[in-house]
Amino acid sequence: MIPVTAIVVTKNEAENLSHCLLPLVGLFARVIVVDSASTDETAEIAKNLGADVIRFQWNGEYPKKRQWCLENIYGLGDWVFFIDADETASPQLLRELRILFARGPGADGYFIRGRYVWMGKKLKFGMTNNKLCLFRKGAFVYPPISDLDIPGMGEIEGHYQPVPVKVGMRVGQLDHPVIHHNLKGRGDWLRRHERYAAWEAGMISRAAFPPDPIPWRETLKQMTRDIWLRPYLVFFYSYIVKGGILDGVAGLDFALHRAGYVRDVLKRLRNAQ
Repeated sequence: MIPVTAIVVTKNEAENLSHCLLPLVGLFARVIVVDSASTDETAEIAKNLGADVIRFQWNGEYPKKRQWCLENIYGLGDWVFFIDADETASPQLLRELRILFARGPGADGYFIRGRYVWMGKKLKFGMTNNKLCLFRKGAFVYPPISDLDIPGMGEIEGHYQPVPVKVGMRVGQLDHPVIHHNLKGRGDWLRRHERYAAWEAGMISRAAFPPDPIPWRETLKQMTRDIWLRPYLVFFYSYIVKGGILDGVAGLDFALHRAGYVRDVLKRLRNAQ
């Protein structure tokens, strides 16, 4: 048993949810699905698979959904693991977590990479998402930021990391990933990332991002967020530096989509000026 509470925040995720929950239930101390009035079978699937289901209704203010979980759900335990409904914890990650907690964590929180399934292929290379999503409850928080009137995110915290509650919180990096599925296809990816681009452009224009807990990451983000070279840097990093070329057509297509997202962000920034 991994002494961690796994939390999955959902809204109409019936198509994805079983892929996410099956590796977690029975292995983690507790698995909770926090659902926002889904109109599909999300809640029923979660209950049938053995997860606890907690209803959430956003009031339009902070705390948003993940921080609300940290503040309001009783019995979370010492450690939490936030995983999205379209992600699956890889067998290698689960093994790494069992070893980590058997030995005792050496940090207060850990980054975990997300590796994509794209065009039906599990990408072995290319750019990954890296999120601080496993941490000691009380060591990190998702802070209020100035985005309530920016479209794109709504009830969920945006694409930034939780911040340490005090100086000295230790942050580590796990070696193995969650697998990020794309069961609804590239069209759904593009629609979601249109919303994300609107939000990110608004955040950049306001300089509203909270600081990344890793100083070098924060410096890099500040240097590149709004420069015209950013789409090209993203493509080069994903396709060449991180070896996306080795994933063939899927790797090229993924790198182009990642660069296209950044191009959309910059276009929205220019149009807003």
